[in-house]
Amino acid sequence: MSETVIAGPALSLVPKTDAKLRAKDFKTDQEVRWCPGCGDYAILAGVQSFLPELGVAPENIVFISGIGCSSRFPYYMNTYGMHSIHGRAPAIATGLSVSRPDLSVWVVTGDGDSLSIGGNHLIHALRRNVNLKILLFNNQIYGLTKGQYSPTSEIGKITKSTPVGSLDHPFNPVSLALGAEATFVARTIDSDRKHLTDVLRAAAEHEGTALVEIYQNCNIFNDNAFEVLKNGDTRDDALIRLVHGEPIRFGANGDRGVVRDSGGRLVIADVAEVGEEALVVHDAHLPNPVTAFELSRLADPDTLIGTPIGVFRSVRRPSYDRLVREQMARAAEDGSGDLAELLAGNATWQVP
Repeated sequence: MSETVIAGPALSLVPKTDAKLRAKDFKTDQEVRWCPGCGDYAILAGVQSFLPELGVAPENIVFISGIGCSSRFPYYMNTYGMHSIHGRAPAIATGLSVSRPDLSVWVVTGDGDSLSIGGNHLIHALRRNVNLKILLFNNQIYGLTKGQYSPTSEIGKITKSTPVGSLDHPFNPVSLALGAEATFVARTIDSDRKHLTDVLRAAAEHEGTALVEIYQNCNIFNDNAFEVLKNGDTRDDALIRLVHGEPIRFGANGDRGVVRDSGGRLVIADVAEVGEEALVVHDAHLPNPVTAFELSRLADPDTLIGTPIGVFRSVRRPSYDRLVREQMARAAEDGSGDLAELLAGNATWQVP
């Protein structure tokens, strides 16, 4: 099926409210309990401040989580929610989204929860294009279980479970999502409220699965893992802010950019040397995910220089939920969905 089929808005079947909503309408009376300084606080505040924009009442929104520090999220959201099973949040959310199109369904997960025990559930939700918004908090460590290496920890990582260094090659969540043919893939940072909000807004408007990787600091077990991307003295020279339709350039003075070399590969170059006309223009709507995948592999794994954030890919394909509803409607109309006939059809027999 083509990736350019036009589909309806993600919230088309979710009822809107005329009530004026504010951030406090999405806050519960529960004490927020993460370690002081944890990046989860910033993400929680960003989500609670953003949700009023949707115009959807709290009772029509659901947050489902798995297991991990990030998975405490539903306790702090004055919406419906479920703190579910380790790695299984996408599976539970799939059932809810398909059966209740009147709800806006969000999944909150971490790099351990989603990419280890939950890896299979994640990739199948992505390929099916279920109408879910998946927020993947990536701190490159297991925080809840006290500092073991995770599927996104770098090679050589010294942790309690790898005292002489991890030997595992890490996952790149954005690359993984693009490889699973996800229709919306983005990355943002916990401490950048404006960018986080812009990405959440784009994800909410997308029909189908929207995966947002959020670089999140664990100041107890993996402090400053993304400091070069946050520090005011270094971030401009490290971060690439992807904007659809604009040339890909970065640096404090915009003096570096992304071009294709003689072999057709994306590389970083000095704009003064290659000329502005050589810069690659970011197109998040390309049907083929190859360029987005190349961008996801651009950063130097040791220094993080050249790390893209923003929307890598956003293409339109009917959501799984929509296709299920249409199939059920056709079956009801032509009689092919008779359950009793199916159970007692030609493929059954009686045992005397």
